[in-house]
Amino acid sequence: MNDDLTRLPVAPPQPSVRYEMAERLARSVHEGSRTMPADRPMLVCRPKKIESWRGFKIMSEFIEGFDIIRRYGLAASFFGSARASLEDDVYRHASELAARLAKKGFAIITGGSSGVMQAANKGAFEVGGVSVGLNINLPDMQVYNPYLTERFGFDHFFVRKVMLTYASEVYIYFPGGFGTLDEFFEIVTLVQTKKIRKVPILLFGKSYWEPLLSFIEKTLYKERGAIDEADMELYTLVDSVDEAYDYILAHASC
Repeated sequence: MNDDLTRLPVAPPQPSVRYEMAERLARSVHEGSRTMPADRPMLVCRPKKIESWRGFKIMSEFIEGFDIIRRYGLAASFFGSARASLEDDVYRHASELAARLAKKGFAIITGGSSGVMQAANKGAFEVGGVSVGLNINLPDMQVYNPYLTERFGFDHFFVRKVMLTYASEVYIYFPGGFGTLDEFFEIVTLVQTKKIRKVPILLFGKSYWEPLLSFIEKTLYKERGAIDEADMELYTLVDSVDEAYDYILAHASC
């Protein structure tokens, strides 16, 4: 066999094939909703069997999630602690920045829970803006904050992360815990590896972020050579609402 044949581009499916695939997917999602047990066991590291209902549920979450985020042409995602343990200024700054961006037409997207997320949603909601919460369903019920114009709850963290990853034109990180850091490194890695286009990534609050950025520069870059110098330009550190707002307006676009 001619090896060159293996290099030929694969033609995209014809419209009729695409429609058939979409119908099959819709049927699968419907079947998943119908067969999903009321008491769903946790997903273990190495399941002994493949549970078809779980696959259908994952597909349905992706479809519904993308259906939500495609409605908004310009959006800003806010990340930060769900706890009320930070300085009052943190929440005030998140609310003020979200309000100013909402007035400029940005949909404000958060995890939909409390803390920094609630502060950002509140800022958008109170000025009549779009305020979206993409929450996660947990055994210890995680409640939605009351400042949402649209909300959706995911059963799977990885589906929710995909939605948050593709939802916005700018990503703003306030002080937070493991979840905030996880979401920051997720976005930075996707931009670094060119899996998503370069978008503004803002770290708000010098006193919180500078120790981590110092570790990245000193240990990862200078001592270990684990990243390139240019990788440290993928994010921007800001320390005021004005600074963040001006940077976003200058660099964010659909």
